[in-house]
This record gives sequence, structure tokens and C-alpha cells, in this order.
Amino acid sequence: MPSPERAALAGRTVSRVGYGAMQLERLHHDRAAAVALLRHAIDLGVDHVDTAQFYGDGFVNDVIREALASGDDALIVTKVGAVSEPGGPLPLRLAQRPDELRASVEDNLRALGLDRIPLVNLRRADRRPGLVAEGDQRVDLDDQLAVMTALRDEGKIGAIGLSAVTLDVLRRALPAGIACVQNAYSLVSRDDEDMLELCAAENIAWVPFFPLGGAFPGLPKVTDEPAVQAAATALGRTPAQIGLAWLLHRAPNVHLIPGTASAAHLEANLAVADISLDGETLAALAAIPVRPMTADLR
Repeated sequence: MPSPERAALAGRTVSRVGYGAMQLERLHHDRAAAVALLRHAIDLGVDHVDTAQFYGDGFVNDVIREALASGDDALIVTKVGAVSEPGGPLPLRLAQRPDELRASVEDNLRALGLDRIPLVNLRRADRRPGLVAEGDQRVDLDDQLAVMTALRDEGKIGAIGLSAVTLDVLRRALPAGIACVQNAYSLVSRDDEDMLELCAAENIAWVPFFPLGGAFPGLPKVTDEPAVQAAATALGRTPAQIGLAWLLHRAPNVHLIPGTASAAHLEANLAVADISLDGETLAALAAIPVRPMTADLR
């Protein structure tokens, strides 16, 4: 039996607290520092690194390729469904068509220096927060899953995940074999309880993004909640650590991928695996009002 600090993801058993590499782009002016931070994460036991080719217009994947030695056994997870657009209103645009998904997988393979990516998440564009598909970017799920399963059959990807999806989309996708779901979810934004329960029943990993809520204006912040702050004070932890620890307590299939460009924050994030929340604390946190996460990020 794996320990409570480890859980299944894409056929592997990995630490439940991984590293979301998006924040490495904040170190684009100091590539050596970015490489050193990722190496520090690996040395501390991180064996699940989440990335995308559109993070930093390829900078983040380049750092991962440089930082990871041949003997490292980290599970590299990337996502497709968008591509970089540095001069646009946002630094990315949707790329949902099957040919674009295939091209994005190939781009990730080249940038990461891999023959096979263990897990690739299909980032749909059905719901906010985030970009919502319009025009030719409104692509049927079956067409997208067809190219993803073809890439899996070809050995270019190991497993398929979904991101930013509805419960209906997940149910439709189950026959294709889904390894994980990445959706916005936190203590203060629990829109997807039914989806989390379905994932637990189907042995699908649940990997929340925006795990502390307010990454953008208008989104509620976990760390602003008095109950979170009270628990942090009582346990000698930070409010952010309490919010992340609650997610690990929520269900055994939850994996975290908090990102940071700071070594101190990295160490604090990894320490949440050791935080135990008692029944009274969990009840106080569960009583926090839930608000929908519906921000328009365009």
C-alpha cells in the first residue's frame, strides 16, 4: 500500500505534492536560477512536474530539459489545447483542433527532449475561468479524443488527462481512459464536488489548479478566510499551507502542483504533506462559504 503522502497518477505512484512549473517563467531573466530551483525541487523529492509548451513561450520546457538529469525519475505532465501568442491580449491563444493538438504534442516532445510524454492533459475550453472556445475552436470532444488516443497508440503519450472540463464532458470521455482531471478547485470554490467524487470512484487523479483561489481579480482567496487564518495560527503554519493541506485531506486521489519561483515557498509548499488537520479544524474549514469561480480572464 502506498503511504498517504503518495498516490497513483498515470500508472505511477508519486508524491502527492508535485511542482507546477509555470512560475519558472518569472525567472526568464536568470535561466541558471530557474534550473537551480527545479533541481532543488527534485532533490527535495518532487517526482511530478506539470508544464506546458506555452509557459513562457517555451522557456519553461527548455529549463525542464536542462534541469532534469537522465537518472531523474520525475513524471512529466504537459497540456495541449493552447499555444503561445506573445503579442496578443493574453500570452496564449486556443489551439483546440485535432491537427493543433497533434502539433502541440510534437512541440512538447521536441522541447522536453522526450520520445514519450507520460501524461498529456487536453485543456478544453468549455467553461470559465479561462478562455472559452468560439468559431473554429469549438471542437467536438470525440474528435479531440480520437487524436489523443491515436497519439497514445503511437507511443508518443502515455496517458490522457482532461483540464477545465464539465461533468458531462468527463462522463463522455471515460471510455477513452482518463488518468486525471485538472480543474479550478479550492476550499472557497468547490463547484465540482460531483466531478471529484466521480474521479475518486473511477481511480482518476484530481489535480486542482488555482488551489488557493484568487489568482486573478474577482476570484475569492482561501488565505483571506478567518477560519483558514485561525487554523494557521493554531498550527504554526501559513494560511496558504492550510489551504493546500485541506485539499490533501479532501480525498486520497488529490494531487497538488503548487508553483513558485522562490526556494522558500517551494519548501513551504512541500511541507504541507506533513500537516495533519483534526476533525474540529476540518469542520471549521468546511463551513467556509463557497463561491463560484467564474472570472472572465480575457
